[in-house]
Amino acid sequence: MNTTTKARLVDLAHAAGVSTATVSRVLNGKPGVRSDTRDAVHAAVAALNYPLDRPARRRGPVAIMTGELSNPSFAAFAEMADTLLYSAGVPNFVCPAGPSGTSEQQHLDTLLTMDIAGIVSISGMPANNTLPLEPYQRVLAAGIPAVFINSPSQELNAGFYSTSDAEAVASSVAHLRQLGHTRIGLAVGPDRFLPARRKVAAFRTLGFDEESLEMTQFTAEGGQVATARLLASGHTAIVCGSDLMALGAIREARGRGLRVPEDLSVVGFDDSPLMAFTEPALTTVRQPVRAIVSAAIAALLRSMDGTPLDTTEVLFHPDLIIRRSTAPAP
Repeated sequence: MNTTTKARLVDLAHAAGVSTATVSRVLNGKPGVRSDTRDAVHAAVAALNYPLDRPARRRGPVAIMTGELSNPSFAAFAEMADTLLYSAGVPNFVCPAGPSGTSEQQHLDTLLTMDIAGIVSISGMPANNTLPLEPYQRVLAAGIPAVFINSPSQELNAGFYSTSDAEAVASSVAHLRQLGHTRIGLAVGPDRFLPARRKVAAFRTLGFDEESLEMTQFTAEGGQVATARLLASGHTAIVCGSDLMALGAIREARGRGLRVPEDLSVVGFDDSPLMAFTEPALTTVRQPVRAIVSAAIAALLRSMDGTPLDTTEVLFHPDLIIRRSTAPAP
Protein backbone atom coordinates (compact mmCIF):
# COMPACT_ATOMS: atom_id res chain seq x y z
CA MET A 1 0.00 0.00 0.00
CA ASN A 2 1.34 3.44 -0.97
CA THR A 3 1.34 6.16 1.61
CA THR A 4 1.61 9.86 0.92
CA THR A 5 3.75 11.92 3.27
CA LYS A 6 2.82 15.57 3.62
CA ALA A 7 5.72 17.89 2.77
CA ARG A 8 7.17 19.80 5.67
CA LEU A 9 8.73 23.25 5.90
CA VAL A 10 12.17 21.64 6.07
CA ASP A 11 11.43 19.76 2.85
CA LEU A 12 10.60 23.02 1.10
CA ALA A 13 13.80 24.58 2.44
CA HIS A 14 15.88 21.65 1.17
CA ALA A 15 14.24 21.70 -2.26
CA ALA A 16 14.66 25.48 -2.63
CA GLY A 17 18.19 25.52 -1.18
CA VAL A 18 17.32 28.05 1.52
CA SER A 19 16.71 28.13 5.25
CA THR A 20 13.38 27.29 6.87
CA ALA A 21 13.22 30.89 8.11
CA THR A 22 13.41 32.12 4.51
CA VAL A 23 10.68 29.69 3.46
CA SER A 24 8.50 31.00 6.29
CA ARG A 25 9.07 34.62 5.19
CA VAL A 26 8.07 33.79 1.62
CA LEU A 27 4.95 31.84 2.62
CA ASN A 28 3.88 34.66 4.93
CA GLY A 29 4.50 37.35 2.33
CA LYS A 30 7.18 39.12 4.33
CA PRO A 31 9.43 41.69 2.62
CA GLY A 32 13.21 41.47 2.43
CA VAL A 33 13.52 38.32 0.26
CA ARG A 34 15.10 38.41 -3.20
CA SER A 35 12.80 37.71 -6.13
CA ASP A 36 14.81 34.69 -7.34
CA THR A 37 14.65 33.22 -3.83
CA ARG A 38 10.88 33.70 -3.75
CA ASP A 39 10.64 31.99 -7.13
CA ALA A 40 12.67 29.03 -5.84
CA VAL A 41 10.40 28.64 -2.81
CA HIS A 42 7.24 28.87 -4.90
CA ALA A 43 8.67 26.28 -7.31
CA ALA A 44 9.33 23.96 -4.36
CA VAL A 45 5.77 24.49 -3.11
CA ALA A 46 4.41 23.44 -6.51
CA ALA A 47 6.77 20.48 -6.91
CA LEU A 48 6.05 19.05 -3.45
CA ASN A 49 2.33 19.89 -3.61
CA TYR A 50 2.65 21.78 -0.33
CA PRO A 51 -0.79 22.97 0.87
CA LEU A 52 -1.08 26.71 1.32
CA ASP A 53 -3.55 28.06 3.86
CA ARG A 54 -4.11 31.22 1.84
CA PRO A 55 -3.48 32.46 -1.69
CA ALA A 56 -0.01 33.65 -2.55
CA ARG A 57 0.59 37.37 -2.74
CA ARG A 58 -0.05 39.09 -6.00
CA ARG A 59 3.59 40.00 -6.40
CA GLY A 60 3.25 42.85 -8.78
CA PRO A 61 3.63 44.99 -10.56
CA VAL A 62 2.84 47.98 -8.39
CA ALA A 63 2.28 51.39 -9.99
CA ILE A 64 3.87 54.43 -8.35
CA MET A 65 1.78 57.49 -9.20
CA THR A 66 3.48 60.84 -8.78
CA GLY A 67 3.47 64.41 -10.00
CA GLU A 68 6.08 65.66 -12.41
CA LEU A 69 9.52 64.32 -11.52
CA SER A 70 11.04 67.78 -11.95
CA ASN A 71 9.70 68.44 -8.44
CA PRO A 72 12.51 67.13 -6.21
CA SER A 73 10.11 66.23 -3.40
CA PHE A 74 7.98 64.00 -5.63
CA ALA A 75 11.10 62.37 -7.05
CA ALA A 76 12.44 61.61 -3.56
CA PHE A 77 9.23 59.84 -2.52
CA ALA A 78 9.01 57.91 -5.81
CA GLU A 79 12.64 56.78 -5.57
CA MET A 80 12.16 55.54 -2.01
CA ALA A 81 8.99 53.66 -2.98
CA ASP A 82 10.83 51.99 -5.85
CA THR A 83 13.73 51.04 -3.57
CA LEU A 84 11.53 49.47 -0.88
CA LEU A 85 9.30 47.62 -3.34
CA TYR A 86 12.34 46.23 -5.15
CA SER A 87 13.88 45.05 -1.89
CA ALA A 88 10.60 43.24 -1.15
CA GLY A 89 10.78 41.48 -4.49
CA VAL A 90 7.87 43.41 -5.96
CA PRO A 91 8.29 44.80 -9.50
CA ASN A 92 7.05 48.35 -10.02
CA PHE A 93 6.96 51.22 -12.45
CA VAL A 94 6.58 54.99 -12.07
CA CYS A 95 3.72 56.92 -13.67
CA PRO A 96 4.63 60.64 -13.60
CA ALA A 97 1.76 63.06 -14.21
CA GLY A 98 2.12 66.70 -15.13
CA PRO A 99 0.46 69.55 -17.01
CA SER A 100 2.51 68.88 -20.15
CA GLY A 101 2.26 65.07 -20.16
CA THR A 102 -0.02 62.19 -19.29
CA SER A 103 -2.49 63.06 -16.56
CA GLU A 104 -3.01 60.99 -13.43
CA GLN A 105 -6.51 60.06 -14.60
CA GLN A 106 -5.16 58.88 -17.97
CA HIS A 107 -2.61 56.72 -16.17
CA LEU A 108 -5.35 55.21 -14.00
CA ASP A 109 -7.52 54.46 -17.03
CA THR A 110 -4.60 52.55 -18.54
CA LEU A 111 -3.77 50.73 -15.31
CA LEU A 112 -7.32 49.36 -15.12
CA THR A 113 -6.59 47.44 -18.32
CA MET A 114 -3.52 45.82 -16.74
CA ASP A 115 -3.05 43.16 -14.09
CA ILE A 116 -1.47 45.30 -11.38
CA ALA A 117 -1.22 44.36 -7.72
CA GLY A 118 -1.38 47.78 -6.07
CA ILE A 119 -0.87 51.53 -6.32
CA VAL A 120 1.24 54.03 -4.39
CA SER A 121 -0.02 57.57 -4.99
CA ILE A 122 2.29 60.47 -4.08
CA SER A 123 0.58 63.86 -3.65
CA GLY A 124 -2.10 62.62 -5.99
CA MET A 125 -5.62 63.61 -6.99
CA PRO A 126 -7.16 63.53 -3.49
CA ALA A 127 -4.84 66.41 -2.51
CA ASN A 128 -6.50 68.65 -5.13
CA ASN A 129 -10.14 69.49 -4.40
CA THR A 130 -10.79 70.40 -8.06
CA LEU A 131 -10.11 66.85 -9.29
CA PRO A 132 -12.60 63.95 -9.18
CA LEU A 133 -12.02 60.89 -7.00
CA GLU A 134 -14.00 58.62 -9.33
CA PRO A 135 -10.89 57.25 -11.11
CA TYR A 136 -9.48 55.97 -7.83
CA GLN A 137 -12.89 54.72 -6.73
CA ARG A 138 -12.95 52.55 -9.86
CA VAL A 139 -9.46 51.26 -9.07
CA LEU A 140 -10.45 50.31 -5.53
CA ALA A 141 -13.72 48.76 -6.75
CA ALA A 142 -11.62 46.54 -9.04
CA GLY A 143 -9.94 45.10 -5.94
CA ILE A 144 -6.63 46.92 -6.40
CA PRO A 145 -5.31 48.20 -3.03
CA ALA A 146 -3.87 51.71 -2.87
CA VAL A 147 -1.93 53.81 -0.40
CA PHE A 148 -1.70 57.59 -0.57
CA ILE A 149 1.18 59.80 0.53
CA ASN A 150 0.38 63.44 1.40
CA SER A 151 -3.06 63.17 -0.19
CA PRO A 152 -5.69 61.89 2.26
CA SER A 153 -9.39 61.47 1.58
CA GLN A 154 -12.30 60.30 3.72
CA GLU A 155 -14.09 59.11 0.59
CA LEU A 156 -11.61 56.39 -0.39
CA ASN A 157 -11.15 53.01 1.25
CA ALA A 158 -7.36 53.15 1.23
CA GLY A 159 -4.31 53.85 3.40
CA PHE A 160 -3.10 57.41 4.03
CA TYR A 161 0.33 58.61 5.23
CA SER A 162 1.27 62.29 5.48
CA THR A 163 3.72 64.78 6.90
CA SER A 164 2.09 66.92 9.60
CA ASP A 165 1.72 70.36 8.01
CA ALA A 166 0.58 71.78 11.33
CA GLU A 167 3.80 70.72 13.05
CA ALA A 168 5.86 72.04 10.15
CA VAL A 169 4.32 75.50 10.44
CA ALA A 170 4.43 75.52 14.24
CA SER A 171 8.13 74.64 14.42
CA SER A 172 9.03 77.18 11.73
CA VAL A 173 7.14 80.00 13.45
CA ALA A 174 8.54 79.05 16.87
CA HIS A 175 12.08 79.23 15.47
CA LEU A 176 11.50 82.66 13.94
CA ARG A 177 9.84 83.99 17.09
CA GLN A 178 12.83 82.84 19.12
CA LEU A 179 14.95 84.96 16.79
CA GLY A 180 12.80 87.99 17.66
CA HIS A 181 10.62 88.14 14.54
CA THR A 182 7.06 89.34 14.99
CA ARG A 183 6.23 90.21 11.36
CA ILE A 184 6.18 86.65 10.00
CA GLY A 185 4.50 85.82 6.71
CA LEU A 186 3.35 82.54 5.16
CA ALA A 187 3.76 81.88 1.43
CA VAL A 188 2.02 78.75 0.11
CA GLY A 189 0.37 77.41 -3.02
CA PRO A 190 -3.26 77.62 -4.15
CA ASP A 191 -6.18 76.89 -1.85
CA ARG A 192 -7.19 73.89 -3.98
CA PHE A 193 -4.27 71.91 -2.57
CA LEU A 194 -4.83 70.23 0.80
CA PRO A 195 -1.24 70.79 2.08
CA ALA A 196 -1.68 74.53 1.45
CA ARG A 197 -5.01 74.60 3.27
CA ARG A 198 -3.56 72.72 6.22
CA LYS A 199 -0.57 75.05 6.50
CA VAL A 200 -2.85 78.08 6.34
CA ALA A 201 -5.11 76.68 9.07
CA ALA A 202 -2.12 76.02 11.33
CA PHE A 203 -0.73 79.50 10.65
CA ARG A 204 -4.00 81.19 11.58
CA THR A 205 -4.19 79.14 14.76
CA LEU A 206 -0.94 80.78 15.78
CA GLY A 207 -2.58 84.21 15.72
CA PHE A 208 -1.70 85.58 12.28
CA ASP A 209 -4.14 87.53 10.13
CA GLU A 210 -4.82 87.69 6.39
CA GLU A 211 -2.20 90.42 5.85
CA SER A 212 0.51 87.87 6.70
CA LEU A 213 -0.76 85.22 4.29
CA GLU A 214 -0.07 84.87 0.54
CA MET A 215 -1.33 82.00 -1.59
CA THR A 216 0.29 81.86 -5.03
CA GLN A 217 1.97 78.78 -6.58
CA PHE A 218 4.32 76.10 -5.22
CA THR A 219 7.08 77.37 -7.54
CA ALA A 220 10.04 79.75 -7.42
CA GLU A 221 7.97 82.31 -9.29
CA GLY A 222 5.14 81.88 -6.80
CA GLY A 223 7.63 82.48 -4.00
CA GLN A 224 8.79 85.68 -5.65
CA VAL A 225 5.29 87.06 -6.04
CA ALA A 226 4.35 86.23 -2.44
CA THR A 227 7.58 87.72 -1.08
CA ALA A 228 7.09 90.97 -2.96
CA ARG A 229 3.69 91.42 -1.31
CA LEU A 230 4.87 90.39 2.16
CA LEU A 231 7.90 92.69 1.99
CA ALA A 232 5.62 95.57 0.98
CA SER A 233 3.63 95.04 4.17
CA GLY A 234 6.72 95.08 6.39
CA HIS A 235 7.40 91.38 7.05
CA THR A 236 10.91 90.41 8.15
CA ALA A 237 10.53 86.63 7.92
CA ILE A 238 8.70 84.27 5.57
CA VAL A 239 7.70 80.63 6.00
CA CYS A 240 7.36 79.01 2.57
CA GLY A 241 5.30 76.01 1.49
CA SER A 242 8.14 74.50 -0.55
CA ASP A 243 11.87 74.85 -1.04
CA LEU A 244 11.25 76.14 -4.54
CA MET A 245 9.12 78.95 -3.12
CA ALA A 246 11.88 79.71 -0.62
CA LEU A 247 14.44 80.03 -3.41
CA GLY A 248 12.06 82.43 -5.16
CA ALA A 249 11.74 84.41 -1.92
CA ILE A 250 15.51 84.77 -1.67
CA ARG A 251 15.74 85.85 -5.31
CA GLU A 252 13.06 88.51 -4.81
CA ALA A 253 14.77 89.86 -1.69
CA ARG A 254 18.10 90.13 -3.45
CA GLY A 255 16.48 91.80 -6.43
CA ARG A 256 15.32 94.51 -4.04
CA GLY A 257 18.81 94.94 -2.61
CA LEU A 258 18.00 93.10 0.63
CA ARG A 259 20.22 90.55 2.32
CA VAL A 260 19.18 87.07 3.46
CA PRO A 261 19.15 86.50 6.40
CA GLU A 262 20.26 89.93 7.70
CA ASP A 263 17.21 91.77 6.29
CA LEU A 264 14.86 88.85 5.63
CA SER A 265 14.74 85.37 7.14
CA VAL A 266 13.41 82.55 4.93
CA VAL A 267 12.25 79.03 5.85
CA GLY A 268 11.50 76.36 3.23
CA PHE A 269 9.67 73.05 3.25
CA ASP A 270 10.85 69.61 2.00
CA ASP A 271 14.64 69.77 2.50
CA SER A 272 15.15 68.90 -1.15
CA PRO A 273 18.61 67.78 -2.32
CA LEU A 274 21.13 70.64 -2.57
CA MET A 275 19.29 72.91 -0.13
CA ALA A 276 22.31 72.62 2.17
CA PHE A 277 24.45 74.01 -0.66
CA THR A 278 22.43 77.08 -1.67
CA GLU A 279 23.70 80.53 -0.73
CA PRO A 280 22.77 80.93 2.00
CA ALA A 281 22.14 77.32 2.98
CA LEU A 282 18.39 77.04 3.46
CA THR A 283 16.67 76.59 6.80
CA THR A 284 13.85 74.22 5.94
CA VAL A 285 11.43 71.58 7.20
CA ARG A 286 12.51 68.06 6.31
CA GLN A 287 9.81 65.58 5.42
CA PRO A 288 10.53 62.10 6.86
CA VAL A 289 10.48 60.49 3.42
CA ARG A 290 11.81 57.06 4.38
CA ALA A 291 9.55 56.68 7.42
CA ILE A 292 6.43 57.68 5.48
CA VAL A 293 7.16 55.47 2.48
CA SER A 294 8.19 52.51 4.66
CA ALA A 295 4.87 52.61 6.50
CA ALA A 296 2.90 53.00 3.27
CA ILE A 297 4.69 50.16 1.49
CA ALA A 298 4.40 47.82 4.48
CA ALA A 299 0.64 48.45 4.59
CA LEU A 300 0.32 47.93 0.83
CA LEU A 301 2.18 44.60 0.98
CA ARG A 302 -0.09 43.43 3.79
CA SER A 303 -3.10 44.47 1.76
CA MET A 304 -1.78 42.54 -1.23
CA ASP A 305 -1.77 39.54 1.13
CA GLY A 306 -5.42 40.13 1.94
CA THR A 307 -5.22 42.22 5.11
CA PRO A 308 -7.65 45.18 4.94
CA LEU A 309 -6.08 48.62 4.97
CA ASP A 310 -6.64 50.91 7.94
CA THR A 311 -8.18 54.08 6.50
CA THR A 312 -7.10 56.28 9.42
CA GLU A 313 -4.57 58.86 8.23
CA VAL A 314 -1.14 58.43 9.83
CA LEU A 315 0.71 61.72 10.42
CA PHE A 316 4.50 61.87 10.66
CA HIS A 317 6.64 64.38 12.55
CA PRO A 318 8.78 66.65 10.34
CA ASP A 319 12.15 68.04 11.42
CA LEU A 320 13.18 71.69 11.24
CA ILE A 321 16.70 71.84 9.77
CA ILE A 322 18.27 75.14 10.83
CA ARG A 323 20.87 76.52 8.44
CA ARG A 324 21.95 80.03 7.42
CA SER A 325 18.84 81.57 5.81
CA THR A 326 17.39 82.61 9.19
CA ALA A 327 18.86 85.10 11.67
CA PRO A 328 17.75 87.50 14.44
CA ALA A 329 15.19 90.11 13.41
CA PRO A 330 16.71 93.32 12.05
